Amino acid sequence: MADESTKVDDLISQEIDAQGESAEQSEYSLNDDRRVKTLSPTALVVKRFLRNRVAVTGLFILAFMFVFSFIGGIVSPYREDQLFYRFDEQNKQWAAVMENNELRYVTENDANFPSVARAKFVLALKQDGNTFESQGVTYRYEKESDELYSIYVDGQDEPVAMATYDTVSSSTGNETLPFAFQRAILMAEASDKDSFKYDGTTYTIDDAGTVMDGNTEVAYASRYVAQAIMSDVFLTRQFKEELIEAIEADQSEFSYTDENGETADYILKYDAGKSSWSVMQSVSTKVFDTYSSPSMAHPLGTDRNGMDMLTRLMYGGRVSLYIGFIVVFIETFIGVILGGVSGYCGGWVDNLIMRIVDVFYCIPSMPIIIILGATMDAMRVDPQIRMLYLMLLLGFLGWAGIARLVRGQILSLREQEFMTAAEATGIRASRRIFRHLIPNVIPQLIVTMTMSLGSTIITEATLSFLGLGVKFPFASWGNIINDVNDTYVLTNYWFIWIPAGVCLLATVLAFNLVGDGLRDAFDPKMNR
Repeated sequence: MADESTKVDDLISQEIDAQGESAEQSEYSLNDDRRVKTLSPTALVVKRFLRNRVAVTGLFILAFMFVFSFIGGIVSPYREDQLFYRFDEQNKQWAAVMENNELRYVTENDANFPSVARAKFVLALKQDGNTFESQGVTYRYEKESDELYSIYVDGQDEPVAMATYDTVSSSTGNETLPFAFQRAILMAEASDKDSFKYDGTTYTIDDAGTVMDGNTEVAYASRYVAQAIMSDVFLTRQFKEELIEAIEADQSEFSYTDENGETADYILKYDAGKSSWSVMQSVSTKVFDTYSSPSMAHPLGTDRNGMDMLTRLMYGGRVSLYIGFIVVFIETFIGVILGGVSGYCGGWVDNLIMRIVDVFYCIPSMPIIIILGATMDAMRVDPQIRMLYLMLLLGFLGWAGIARLVRGQILSLREQEFMTAAEATGIRASRRIFRHLIPNVIPQLIVTMTMSLGSTIITEATLSFLGLGVKFPFASWGNIINDVNDTYVLTNYWFIWIPAGVCLLATVLAFNLVGDGLRDAFDPKMNR
């Protein structure tokens, strides 16, 4: 009995060991779902890609650029085209002063004494004649003093003009005084009179040329002509007197306190070419906050238009990536259709499409883009429409390479057994191309598209830098770098061009690294 019990125990042990070995073998069976998932083509491609540390680094860079461009623009407190201002103390031309060293003419109507007649008067004055003729009209003049001449039309008693070295200005405003009133003032000054009558009112005049109506100053005569640059600015008599005193004292600046007690500083500059003085006033002016250094409010400073550089950099990345993806999509769409039809149909269809591809390869793309960009500049095309035209143009000119790639892949795939089986089952040609052939070309297309994105972004940046791509107010990395248009900006405002250049370099490099990684991952001959 003991022997039989031992045999039963041995049989049970052997059965347990057999079940264990069976369970161990079933754990690593090829029919296991987990084993099938590990061997799937997609998983293998992902695993190979993730092994490539350089490609993964490029992927992280691209992820950062997408977050920076698309999410950063949303969370930024500023708009893409928001302008910032600051107040600067600037010297602006306030007035101009000129001393009369030549005769000036005062007329009631310029038509009565035109410029030709004035030239004839100067000639007559040099020839010591008292009459002269101009355009069929005879004039005569009378010398009132060494500084004043009255000019008449021969046969008339009232003068039509006066030639004088002094000018008469109103003390109450910028209005022009009547010709007769100016003549009365100049005649009284020439005769050294201290009073005169005009229009029933008696006026007094002092040696300084000040004309008073009782206790009110109404006008003054002066050898200097002082005029404000702005028509709505009135220069008072006191201001003009202090200004002339400063000029005669050969001062380069002076201060003036107006009737409201406000003091302003002025700078005097003599222009020898015009024989006049420019009066510059230092005023606090609201200007664009251009090229301000990095600060808490603007971490990357501002550009030449007074816009936040960090915000422009975010929106610029968005535009550059938009253009890159849309152009590559257009290229791929056209290239896949024409390349697929050419590779599958063959014969004269293939020959025709390939000749079209050859034509597009021979088209000088850059000169055409430059010409069209200049044309759109001349036509003042809206910046948003211009951007659309740019994407369509780049996509239309760049599909030839993808078409040739797709054609070559399909030529090798269409002779394989699965295509023979698809044709035998009666599937129509379009379905065989786009359902069975094109999906097998997608790995190569993905690699080509990824590497084309970098070159497209570089092309857009080049055109925008040349002023032929994306236009203001839209930002792109190319037109941001366009701010560096002279050596001074290049050397002094590094925060304008270095960040945009780094973003452009990093993005293009990342696309190339990812493209190389995908090419190695899709390669079936890669060592496993």
